[in-house]
Amino acid sequence: QVQLVESGGGLVHPGGSLRISCAASGFNFTLFAINWVRQLPGRDLEWVSGISSSGATRYVEAVKGRFTISRDNIQNMAYLQMNNLKPEDTALYICARGRDIGTMSARGQGTQVTVSS
Repeated sequence: QVQLVESGGGLVHPGGSLRISCAASGFNFTLFAINWVRQLPGRDLEWVSGISSSGATRYVEAVKGRFTISRDNIQNMAYLQMNNLKPEDTALYICARGRDIGTMSARGQGTQVTVSS
């Protein structure tokens, strides 16, 4: 079955960096876009970044220049490199697949990222 499993979250100081990963299985990874979304308790999901099947990337304005999304179509992995992290980046980060950037047809459980001094 379709599985998306995130890892790599943790506690980091403001200004620090973290790379989170998404391991995909159960579907043809190369045919789908991968998106990262984030959620705070009691709040709606916020789309953060996406990478298409061809490698095109997009970011929400708040993370442009700080976050980089990438994918490895051999290992069926996606990554989000997060630099210069800010307290407002604190959230549960969730990996989701979709036909296009910004669409979601399946998602993982998420990995918690906490930015605090």
